[in-house]
Amino acid sequence: MNIKDLQNEVAKLGDTKKRSLPLKTREESEILYWTVKLNEEVGELCNDILSILQLQRASKLERFEKKNFYQEFADVIITLLHLAKHTNVDVERAVKEKLKTIKDRYLKRSS
Repeated sequence: MNIKDLQNEVAKLGDTKKRSLPLKTREESEILYWTVKLNEEVGELCNDILSILQLQRASKLERFEKKNFYQEFADVIITLLHLAKHTNVDVERAVKEKLKTIKDRYLKRSS
């Protein structure tokens, strides 16, 4: 099977699936948007981390500026806060509860 045949077969399969996002409200659309945006921002942060570790390809390393690394961290945090707002998550509470869970787990292992 060549690539063109494969593309045609995949296209046929794709056409058999009914894909619609059952988003009923503007808020559901916002949640989806910020979830996808968060993934994008984390990807950009990962690219910068690869650059800092000199694991990125040469053309990207040439364009890398460390100040953008800080911007990418900020983008992830800001986007996450938007998502938390739209999902009614109290970030302060979530972090406190998670830190307690981690501390409890660590203290159990170290005793």
